[in-house]
Formats: sequence, C-alpha cells, structure tokens
Amino acid sequence: MSKPRSSWFVYIIKASDGSLYTGITVDVHRRFQQHLNSKQGAKYFQGRKPEKIVFIESGHNRSSASKREAEIKSFTRDKKLLMVSAAKHSGLLC
Repeated sequence: MSKPRSSWFVYIIKASDGSLYTGITVDVHRRFQQHLNSKQGAKYFQGRKPEKIVFIESGHNRSSASKREAEIKSFTRDKKLLMVSAAKHSGLLC
C-alpha cells in the first residue's frame, strides 16, 4: 500500500523590511502562523516580521516544490516582484 500524495505549495512572504522570503509547505496558512508565532518559523524571521503571503503556487509534490523553491530563490528581486504582480493580476493569489 502506498502513501497518499500530498499537494505541496511554494509560497513567498513579504517581510517587514520589504524583503521576500520563499518557502515550501503542505499548508501555507499554518506555516505562515508558525513564522509569526513560534520557534518553528524560519530563522529568517528572527530579525524581521512576516507581513503577508504575496504568492502561492500549487500542484507540486515534495521534489518539484523543492526544485521550484530553489529556482525562485535564484531569481532577482525584480523577477520575484513580477511573479507576484502577475499572480495578483490573474487572481491566482488567495
């Protein structure tokens, strides 16, 4: 019997200093709360606060989400902002 496949998400959070944090998870809103309220959040948020989720991409398995996360992290800030803007204008952000 095989394990059920989870749907993984790639997300971008805008931080209080205007920077953009990229991560992956199976539950974006739970993960955002962890970044806000607990030591389970990323070390990235120890010196800044997460403000809002600005990008969500679904339809990944664990492997493809990790690869996409690495790809997005390699993008320039301007390219990330273009992705966020395109998602916002197309109604893809929840």
